[in-house]
Amino acid sequence: MLAFERKLAPSDARMYSTTWEQRNDDNEQPLCLVEKSVRGTISNRLKTGKGDDPAKIDAGMKSPNLQKVDACSLPEEHDTLIVRFSLKVHSNLGDPTACNSAEFRESLLSQVNAYLQETEAEELGKRYATNLANGRFLWRNRVGAEEVEINVKALAGTDDQHWDFDAMSIPLNNFDIDVAEVASLGHQIAQTLRGEKDFLLLQVTAKVKVGSAQEVFPSQEIVQDAPSGKGAKSKFLYSVGGIAAMHSQKVGNAIRTIDTWYSDDAEKPIAVEAYGAVTTEGKAYRDGSMAPHFYKLFDSWSIGKEVDSEQRHYLMAMLVRGGVFGQSEKESS
Repeated sequence: MLAFERKLAPSDARMYSTTWEQRNDDNEQPLCLVEKSVRGTISNRLKTGKGDDPAKIDAGMKSPNLQKVDACSLPEEHDTLIVRFSLKVHSNLGDPTACNSAEFRESLLSQVNAYLQETEAEELGKRYATNLANGRFLWRNRVGAEEVEINVKALAGTDDQHWDFDAMSIPLNNFDIDVAEVASLGHQIAQTLRGEKDFLLLQVTAKVKVGSAQEVFPSQEIVQDAPSGKGAKSKFLYSVGGIAAMHSQKVGNAIRTIDTWYSDDAEKPIAVEAYGAVTTEGKAYRDGSMAPHFYKLFDSWSIGKEVDSEQRHYLMAMLVRGGVFGQSEKESS
């Protein structure tokens, strides 16, 4: 039995609107979802045979494709989206919340302490800070933005500090950057992960100039028992207390998109996952062909065997992610 609680805990990200000129005046308005009823055309791939029959294609185009969907846009008088969430960083990295083997626990903590003494978790802190600074957590809302400002404020766990970033000047696919504000924020995160303070609570605010009345993109809900048939609602967006929002899981996925250790010539980072899964590509980058998966590395490293230094960063990032990593007696025998 082995489990770790996550060390980076973001809240849901709520969405507001304002003008770019008034983005620092604290007068933003909450964004609400609206429901649209639309008549679309049929454009999906037809069944085998039907796509070769002009008569069936013509008949399909005459059938209305009625849909109800949720949507979210800025009001006409506003051109700037504001996205705000809090992020709590916890300490005691490597200390499992559940472990029924005292011997294994001691071995694991010894390995974690050796890593922290060598690196002080600075590389992890810098990478998490970079993903806050570059606005990766905005996802589609970052695409096509004219300007993006990120403000990070320490609410608790350290002195009253704040950091400001021009997100568009900080790369998405490269962590080898030299930006003093990123280094400072990363140092605060690393200090907490290595246990110099109990926790760190940050408030993150992104200000995105997207254009007057433009559509913005909250998280989309997966509704398993949604009504079906013509005219049924086919797209549900997420809101909290009537305010459009992004899931905390989606925000967290963006912050932990730091794994470039899966390949020596990695072109982009992927989210830290046990098998390097990227669902949008239907691919596992850590299936053993390019890089070992978490369990293969962890089973060796946790009992004192040597592991490549870059893969140790990945292992520690998995402990930051948290999860249940136990193994049954039958599997281990």
